[in-house]
Amino acid sequence: MDSDNADDVQAGLDSVEAELEVVKLQIAELLEKQASLTSKRKQLLRRLEEPCDSTQASGSGPAMTKQELLRYENDDFSWSTELEQNLKDVFQLSTFRPLQLKAINLSMSGKDLFLVMPTGRGKSLCYQLPAVCSEGFTLVVTPLVSLMEDQLMYLKSIDVEAVSLNASSSKEHAKMVLAEMTDSKAPFKLLYVTPEKIAKSKLLMSRLEKAYNAGRLSRIAVDEVHCCSQWGHDFRPDYKLLGILKRQFPKVPLLGLTATATGSVLKDCQKILCVPEPITLTASFNRTNLYYEVRLKDSNSDDSVSDISALIKERYKDQSGIVYVFSQKDAETVSADLQGKGVNASPYHANMNPEDKSQVHRKWATNKIQVVVATVAFGMGIDKADVRFVIHHTISKSIENYYQESGRAGRDDKPADCIVYFGFNDIFRISTMVVMENVGQQKLLTMVDYCQNVDRCRRSVIAVHFDEVWDDEGCNEMCDVCRHGNDYITVDITQHAKDVVQIVELAGSLDEKLTPLKVTEAWMGKGPAKRRKMIQTTTLSRLEVEAIITSLLLQGYLSEDFSFTPYTTYFYLKLGGKAPLLKNQSHSITMKMRRTGLDANTVKVSQVKTKEGKRSGDNAANSPVTKKVKRDL
Repeated sequence: MDSDNADDVQAGLDSVEAELEVVKLQIAELLEKQASLTSKRKQLLRRLEEPCDSTQASGSGPAMTKQELLRYENDDFSWSTELEQNLKDVFQLSTFRPLQLKAINLSMSGKDLFLVMPTGRGKSLCYQLPAVCSEGFTLVVTPLVSLMEDQLMYLKSIDVEAVSLNASSSKEHAKMVLAEMTDSKAPFKLLYVTPEKIAKSKLLMSRLEKAYNAGRLSRIAVDEVHCCSQWGHDFRPDYKLLGILKRQFPKVPLLGLTATATGSVLKDCQKILCVPEPITLTASFNRTNLYYEVRLKDSNSDDSVSDISALIKERYKDQSGIVYVFSQKDAETVSADLQGKGVNASPYHANMNPEDKSQVHRKWATNKIQVVVATVAFGMGIDKADVRFVIHHTISKSIENYYQESGRAGRDDKPADCIVYFGFNDIFRISTMVVMENVGQQKLLTMVDYCQNVDRCRRSVIAVHFDEVWDDEGCNEMCDVCRHGNDYITVDITQHAKDVVQIVELAGSLDEKLTPLKVTEAWMGKGPAKRRKMIQTTTLSRLEVEAIITSLLLQGYLSEDFSFTPYTTYFYLKLGGKAPLLKNQSHSITMKMRRTGLDANTVKVSQVKTKEGKRSGDNAANSPVTKKVKRDL
């Protein structure tokens, strides 16, 4: 075969190979869609089989049917009168919230139980009230000292005796608590410990064993139980060692509590805690009084702090709230900036002196400080009813984290706002932080999708994540998408995707790695002059460029690439698994973008889509938006 024919054959072979790759990717896409639809069908079928009750038992162990579970909603147990009396006299509550009575009765009956209930719906009462009504004491495992302090402060205010053991406990205090654990006349009803204390203190385990043998250990409550699982959003290694409790004290009922755990996480927790057949009660995630909103954050300025300051001083004047930030440094700087703008704010982070943290916590709880500017070290289990706003200066690392953090607003069931500021650069700051976590990137991208989303009810995005079927009518316009539902456009970004992929491919051919910032600047024509001649640059605004690059990352046309040094981790962009699809001329990509975030003078809308799903592409030429256009997006 002569060389010309050989070249032709090789070219044909390369073409077929490339086409096969595209077909493989298309098959993978279809299989992924099939799996998603199959999962949704199963959920819907399960819903049809369940009673029409918004708060119900889900996944209860085979030892108990749903019919049998119903009797635990009654008040005809031997302890029922005492429960009612203490609910009113001690906890100053007139009625139980959904699932509370059932959970308490099951725990008092000696059943092992997992309780999944939204933040602010009264999980703590489900072990505090039984503790008051039981002999001996309840052991409560909590992940944070700040959570302990908040609980102890509250229990002290209602005259319920409770103590704690953690790394900051004095020797005298620890000695007193350890001695009282086996004393039948000891006053305390709850003992709070960290998982680290269980894992590392042989003396504590020895005392627990003596208390168990003496019938003094009435129940074990594992708060934030999702921390057990590596698939959970707050995995704590010492939580994996808590299985020792059920192995050593098999007759003591265990109660695992969380606001944010999927079915797979709970199954993992069940194995880790050595609980063979727990009953699982799951309440709906939805809290109707919370308003969810996403605001765009300009990567090149700190306008977000000015915006937050204006919100606090105007909309939330004299109202209590939390501003969550990414790092300890951010907590200090954002707090200082807000103070400079006249907001009564204080920072809170893990590296602060314990005494200073406690002081900030107490002042905020008593409304002497309006705003706490905090890392996630603050808030888990915090029980302040009148928080009117939770603002995220930076996105959370997962939907679970965001749901839990934002859920600290409006615990009094009055309207409260949950606002997250979404900035392009923040994606990659957080990405390097979660790179070592099993599903850290996957969880982060789900959060990014929540923020980038402009056409789906915010609650529906959260519901899908927590395996709950959701009807958008249930939102009642309590999210920005439902309230301003037609404020987006559907645009074709196929050519833009090809341009971005070309930039990343070119860098690869030159053995260079590009950060998201470098890709953005190269596409906007701000890179080296010689590079600009080799690529197709754009005149889109920076926000539009960042939105498209984010969408390509979410859709799999771009992917993460990390580089580790002794001092830091770098994030680069590389081609994603779907990039070869762009070689197929018939392949197209669309995305939905906020109309308010676009430059109306430069963006051509090929198709406008309203909240109801009606398309007006056929009449686009006559629409007021398309009369302003100059070129395609």
